[in-house]
Amino acid sequence: MNTVQASRRTALAAGVSGIFAAAGSASAQAPATTTSGAQPRPITGSGDLVQGFSRERLARIRSALEREAERGSFPGCVVAVARNGQVVHMEAVGHQDAARTRPMPMDAIFLQASMTKPITSVAAMMLVEEGRMKLNDPITNWMPELANLKVEQRREGQPTEDVAPIRPILVHDLLRHTAGFIYSNSAPTPRLKELYEGHNIEASAGPITSDEMLRRLGTIPLAHQPGTMFHYSISTDVLGLLVERVSGQPLDRHFRERLLDPLGMRDTAWFVEPGKRGRLAEAPTTDPQTAPMWRAYRILENEAGLSYFRGGAGMVSTAADYLRFSQMLANGGVLDGQRYLAAPVVNFMMSNHIVGMGGNPSASTGPGYGFGLGFGVRLADGMGFSPGSPGDAMWAGAWGTSFTIDRAEGLVGILMAQGPSNRVQTRMLFKNLVYGAMAESRRVPT
Repeated sequence: MNTVQASRRTALAAGVSGIFAAAGSASAQAPATTTSGAQPRPITGSGDLVQGFSRERLARIRSALEREAERGSFPGCVVAVARNGQVVHMEAVGHQDAARTRPMPMDAIFLQASMTKPITSVAAMMLVEEGRMKLNDPITNWMPELANLKVEQRREGQPTEDVAPIRPILVHDLLRHTAGFIYSNSAPTPRLKELYEGHNIEASAGPITSDEMLRRLGTIPLAHQPGTMFHYSISTDVLGLLVERVSGQPLDRHFRERLLDPLGMRDTAWFVEPGKRGRLAEAPTTDPQTAPMWRAYRILENEAGLSYFRGGAGMVSTAADYLRFSQMLANGGVLDGQRYLAAPVVNFMMSNHIVGMGGNPSASTGPGYGFGLGFGVRLADGMGFSPGSPGDAMWAGAWGTSFTIDRAEGLVGILMAQGPSNRVQTRMLFKNLVYGAMAESRRVPT
């Protein structure tokens, strides 16, 4: 081993054991964990391997992401890779600001966009575990505002008409995006796009209370019959409002008490406090999506009591925080000796729940994925744009964040970046780099 390799190995070992404490700055993060919940072990491995990863190949991650920053995909990023509950690679690359004057800090705060969805889905399944609701419950049990929904029926060569739904929307539908709701930017007709935007359903034009949002949503036809089509949508925002009504708590308080504080996710929230704003990562000002998305997210305004908390899109977090959440799921629902979900429930969430339906999540995941309860779920070894294992779970956010949980390989990978227009490019690149660094597989070759 040469001097450079030895220096890198020493720095990485020190960084892994202390990174979570260092990342917290004003409020110390909880420590990293192994799968059993113990404190992290020093990096161990034979020769140039650490937990089956090649140290030399892990070093490729920085150079590849530096090239991505140079080409303008994002100013910088923070990445984390863990295997068997041990962090094997975690580093900050590039710059925090669009002007490239400040190095990216390890504790940078990133807008999560749709990586909020898995957190909301876990919170909902915790209530299911407690018997407070069931997946086959109609959501109108708690949301009477949606009792009179119609469905926009579109038939080639015939006029569009609004018809009655074939069955109620179930809790299950919200978790797997089969309720018939949409996002305005993926509306199948101009009429639905205009109704969603005109009624400010996604709160992108300004604050709207939860009760008012549901009242307005109840006047807009569904795009599909419930339970027939996967259509990525505001379903998880509605799920967040359902969690509020079932739990009797505002969503921010419920998350804080049940998930964020117990998991040590101290920088994960819908509102960035003034003292933390110096840690916000920026997206390129040249990215055409940056300005309109920033106006819609409003993370510098505490909208508690003024607007609904967007369970599908609104949170911010750090690599260290999201790594703890992901590791909990990779562990089968437990972290640091505290159980959040039963292992069979995690298995259930990471199974394909859209079998036999139209639509798929390929715009986010690439081909070869179905959808579980809050995640894209890989269906087979082939067909994907990047390596993985059947049953691996992943999701991503419109700002440029993404994660992968591959339980067959004991793997968790986190990419935190802010680059909306290049987000698919960077998430696939990151997955290729992570799997490409894995010299030893836990899976038996077939």
